[in-house]
Amino acid sequence: MKRGVYILPNALTLCGMFFGFYSIISSLKGEFVYAGWAIMIANIFDGLDGWTARITNSTSRFGIELDSLSDQVAFGVAPAVMVFSWALAPFGRIGWAAAFLYASCGALRLARYNVQMVSTESKHFTGMPIPAAATILATYVIFYHTMWGSSPGKSVFVLILTVVLAVFMISTLRFHGAKELNLKTRKPFIFLVLLIILLSIIVMHPPIALFALAILYLLAGIVENSYLLYTRKKRPAKELKQQGNAQ
Repeated sequence: MKRGVYILPNALTLCGMFFGFYSIISSLKGEFVYAGWAIMIANIFDGLDGWTARITNSTSRFGIELDSLSDQVAFGVAPAVMVFSWALAPFGRIGWAAAFLYASCGALRLARYNVQMVSTESKHFTGMPIPAAATILATYVIFYHTMWGSSPGKSVFVLILTVVLAVFMISTLRFHGAKELNLKTRKPFIFLVLLIILLSIIVMHPPIALFALAILYLLAGIVENSYLLYTRKKRPAKELKQQGNAQ
């Protein structure tokens, strides 16, 4: 701290926190679409600050801690306030308990990430990343208002989704992220074509496309982890069979 702090990455981190705070204010005012889009913009700044810190070699312990605090505001508290005000308030204590579960599991997820980032988290994410969980909730709010133009009221689906995302964040399930893509190396030409197609799909109808991509990410994680669980259970049985044949 005596030597100062890096301005650019930390400024981008604070921009993400600003939009998280703006999302909370919008939720309290009943402007849930604005709240959802604010979380999405915070997601962009969350990616930019880490990317900027890496390419400028300005990663610091201060920046890591500030990033976690910003993520808790933008992707932990803001989505919890949004879904509670939007669809969980009619449930009473159950509703705010589900919202608090999401926010607290997000904090636990970030704390675990800071501890494990040099080990298992450097390869893939252990548990759903908190920005991904927030994106699913934000895009669902935007998608719902685009399709039906109103709040869902007392929604059991939102209640279950909030709890499931909270559990996924603190689980040991494997999830992937953009950090696994090494953009410094050459990639096949088809990667650029797929990127253009993806951008074109998003531009055609952002609310539907973004929600669909968020759900695909969730389903892909469930399918992959189900397959990994199946192969782990199948491996011991195969080993026992081989041992029996050897005897």
